[in-house]
Amino acid sequence: MCWYEPLLIPGILHTAEYAAAILRRVIDFYQVPDDLEEGVAARMERQQILYRGNHRFHFIVAHQALLTKVGDTAVMIGQLDRLLATISLSRVTFGIIPPQAEYRVPTNQFIMFDNRLVQVETISSELSISQPREISLYAKAFHELARQAVYGQAARNLISQALDNLRAEQEIENGPAVSTEQEP
Repeated sequence: MCWYEPLLIPGILHTAEYAAAILRRVIDFYQVPDDLEEGVAARMERQQILYRGNHRFHFIVAHQALLTKVGDTAVMIGQLDRLLATISLSRVTFGIIPPQAEYRVPTNQFIMFDNRLVQVETISSELSISQPREISLYAKAFHELARQAVYGQAARNLISQALDNLRAEQEIENGPAVSTEQEP
Protein backbone atom coordinates (compact mmCIF):
# COMPACT_ATOMS: atom_id res chain seq x y z
CA MET A 1 0.00 0.00 0.00
CA CYS A 2 1.31 3.42 -0.96
CA TRP A 3 -0.52 6.31 0.72
CA TYR A 4 -0.06 10.05 0.24
CA GLU A 5 -1.72 12.61 2.52
CA PRO A 6 -1.20 16.35 2.16
CA LEU A 7 -3.09 17.56 5.28
CA LEU A 8 -3.73 14.75 7.75
CA ILE A 9 -2.08 11.67 9.22
CA PRO A 10 -3.17 8.54 7.26
CA GLY A 11 -6.20 6.81 8.75
CA ILE A 12 -4.62 3.50 9.70
CA LEU A 13 -2.06 5.39 11.80
CA HIS A 14 -4.63 7.34 13.87
CA THR A 15 -5.05 7.29 17.61
CA ALA A 16 -8.65 6.82 18.73
CA GLU A 17 -8.80 10.48 19.83
CA TYR A 18 -7.48 11.80 16.50
CA ALA A 19 -9.88 9.53 14.60
CA ALA A 20 -12.79 10.70 16.76
CA ALA A 21 -11.97 14.37 16.12
CA ILE A 22 -11.84 13.78 12.36
CA LEU A 23 -14.97 11.64 12.24
CA ARG A 24 -16.85 14.19 14.39
CA ARG A 25 -16.07 16.85 11.73
CA VAL A 26 -17.16 14.49 8.94
CA ILE A 27 -20.45 13.70 10.71
CA ASP A 28 -21.11 17.40 11.29
CA PHE A 29 -20.11 18.46 7.76
CA TYR A 30 -22.17 15.85 5.93
CA GLN A 31 -24.98 15.88 8.51
CA VAL A 32 -25.04 12.07 8.58
CA PRO A 33 -26.21 9.86 11.46
CA ASP A 34 -23.90 10.02 14.46
CA ASP A 35 -22.10 6.67 14.52
CA LEU A 36 -18.91 8.11 15.98
CA GLU A 37 -18.16 5.27 18.39
CA GLU A 38 -18.70 2.60 15.72
CA GLY A 39 -16.59 4.56 13.23
CA VAL A 40 -13.69 4.94 15.64
CA ALA A 41 -13.89 1.25 16.59
CA ALA A 42 -13.83 0.24 12.90
CA ARG A 43 -10.85 2.49 12.22
CA MET A 44 -8.94 1.07 15.19
CA GLU A 45 -9.73 -2.50 14.06
CA ARG A 46 -8.42 -1.76 10.54
CA GLN A 47 -5.06 -0.87 12.08
CA GLN A 48 -4.48 -4.55 12.80
CA ILE A 49 -3.36 -4.89 9.19
CA LEU A 50 -0.16 -3.12 10.28
CA TYR A 51 0.72 -6.07 12.49
CA ARG A 52 -0.71 -9.09 10.65
CA GLY A 53 0.31 -10.81 7.46
CA ASN A 54 3.17 -9.76 5.24
CA HIS A 55 1.78 -6.42 4.07
CA ARG A 56 4.14 -3.53 3.30
CA PHE A 57 3.20 0.13 3.71
CA HIS A 58 4.79 3.25 2.28
CA PHE A 59 3.29 6.45 3.67
CA ILE A 60 4.19 9.94 2.56
CA VAL A 61 2.71 13.03 4.19
CA ALA A 62 3.28 16.67 3.50
CA HIS A 63 4.85 18.46 6.47
CA GLN A 64 1.52 20.24 6.89
CA ALA A 65 -0.01 16.96 8.12
CA LEU A 66 2.11 17.31 11.26
CA LEU A 67 0.77 20.81 11.84
CA THR A 68 -2.92 20.59 10.89
CA LYS A 69 -4.72 20.88 14.24
CA VAL A 70 -7.11 17.97 14.71
CA GLY A 71 -8.89 18.10 18.05
CA ASP A 72 -6.94 19.92 20.72
CA THR A 73 -3.25 20.11 21.56
CA ALA A 74 -3.38 16.94 23.70
CA VAL A 75 -4.92 15.00 20.78
CA MET A 76 -2.14 16.18 18.49
CA ILE A 77 0.58 15.30 21.00
CA GLY A 78 -0.87 11.81 21.35
CA GLN A 79 -1.10 11.41 17.59
CA LEU A 80 2.47 12.50 16.91
CA ASP A 81 3.75 10.27 19.74
CA ARG A 82 1.87 7.35 18.13
CA LEU A 83 3.32 8.27 14.76
CA LEU A 84 6.86 8.06 16.14
CA ALA A 85 6.12 4.57 17.45
CA THR A 86 4.38 3.37 14.30
CA ILE A 87 7.05 4.48 11.85
CA SER A 88 9.54 2.20 13.58
CA LEU A 89 7.61 -0.90 12.43
CA SER A 90 9.68 -2.96 10.00
CA ARG A 91 6.89 -3.13 7.40
CA VAL A 92 6.31 0.65 7.42
CA THR A 93 8.20 3.19 5.35
CA PHE A 94 7.28 6.73 6.33
CA GLY A 95 8.36 9.89 4.55
CA ILE A 96 7.62 13.56 5.04
CA ILE A 97 7.73 16.16 2.28
CA PRO A 98 9.66 18.97 3.97
CA PRO A 99 8.13 22.46 3.90
CA GLN A 100 10.82 23.85 1.60
CA ALA A 101 10.37 21.11 -1.03
CA GLU A 102 9.93 22.31 -4.59
CA TYR A 103 6.55 21.85 -6.27
CA ARG A 104 7.15 19.06 -8.79
CA VAL A 105 3.94 17.12 -9.30
CA PRO A 106 0.21 17.85 -9.11
CA THR A 107 -1.26 15.92 -6.19
CA ASN A 108 -4.20 15.21 -4.00
CA GLN A 109 -4.73 12.56 -1.33
CA PHE A 110 -4.59 9.03 -2.75
CA ILE A 111 -3.95 5.42 -1.80
CA MET A 112 -2.47 2.88 -4.23
CA PHE A 113 -3.05 -0.84 -3.78
CA ASP A 114 -0.39 -2.95 -5.53
CA ASN A 115 -0.58 -1.03 -8.82
CA ARG A 116 -4.06 -2.42 -9.45
CA LEU A 117 -6.29 0.14 -7.74
CA VAL A 118 -6.08 3.75 -6.61
CA GLN A 119 -8.58 5.28 -4.21
CA VAL A 120 -9.04 9.04 -4.09
CA GLU A 121 -11.30 10.74 -1.58
CA THR A 122 -13.05 13.85 -2.84
CA ILE A 123 -15.48 16.06 -0.97
CA SER A 124 -18.48 14.32 -2.52
CA SER A 125 -17.32 10.77 -3.17
CA GLU A 126 -14.53 8.22 -3.19
CA LEU A 127 -13.08 7.43 -6.59
CA SER A 128 -11.80 3.95 -7.41
CA ILE A 129 -9.37 4.12 -10.31
CA SER A 130 -8.47 0.88 -12.05
CA GLN A 131 -7.39 1.96 -15.54
CA PRO A 132 -3.70 1.05 -15.95
CA ARG A 133 -2.93 4.34 -17.73
CA GLU A 134 -4.36 6.36 -14.83
CA ILE A 135 -2.76 4.15 -12.18
CA SER A 136 0.62 4.75 -13.84
CA LEU A 137 0.14 8.52 -13.40
CA TYR A 138 -0.47 8.03 -9.67
CA ALA A 139 2.55 5.72 -9.47
CA LYS A 140 4.64 8.38 -11.20
CA ALA A 141 3.39 11.04 -8.78
CA PHE A 142 4.06 8.80 -5.77
CA HIS A 143 7.57 8.01 -7.01
CA GLU A 144 8.32 11.73 -7.36
CA LEU A 145 6.90 12.48 -3.91
CA ALA A 146 8.98 9.65 -2.46
CA ARG A 147 12.11 11.20 -3.97
CA GLN A 148 11.33 14.50 -2.26
CA ALA A 149 10.44 13.03 1.13
CA VAL A 150 12.80 12.66 4.04
CA TYR A 151 12.89 9.36 5.94
CA GLY A 152 14.38 7.80 9.05
CA GLN A 153 15.98 10.18 11.51
CA ALA A 154 15.22 13.24 9.36
CA ALA A 155 11.49 12.37 9.46
CA ARG A 156 11.68 11.67 13.20
CA ASN A 157 13.32 15.07 13.69
CA LEU A 158 10.44 16.82 11.90
CA ILE A 159 7.88 14.94 14.02
CA SER A 160 9.84 15.66 17.21
CA GLN A 161 10.06 19.35 16.33
CA ALA A 162 6.28 19.48 15.82
CA LEU A 163 5.84 17.63 19.15
CA ASP A 164 8.11 20.09 20.95
CA ASN A 165 6.08 23.00 19.56
CA LEU A 166 2.83 21.37 20.69
CA ARG A 167 4.18 20.67 24.17
CA ALA A 168 5.28 24.30 24.47
CA GLU A 169 1.82 25.37 23.30
CA GLN A 170 0.23 23.04 25.85
CA GLU A 171 2.37 24.51 28.62
CA ILE A 172 1.24 27.99 27.64
CA GLU A 173 -2.40 26.83 27.62
CA ASN A 174 -2.15 25.02 30.98
CA GLY A 175 0.51 27.10 32.67
CA PRO A 176 3.88 25.76 33.77
CA ALA A 177 3.95 22.41 35.51
CA VAL A 178 4.09 22.76 39.27
CA SER A 179 6.69 20.62 41.01
CA THR A 180 5.51 18.66 44.04
CA GLU A 181 9.04 18.05 45.28
CA GLN A 182 10.29 20.15 48.15
CA GLU A 183 13.70 21.69 48.01
CA PRO A 184 16.16 20.62 50.76
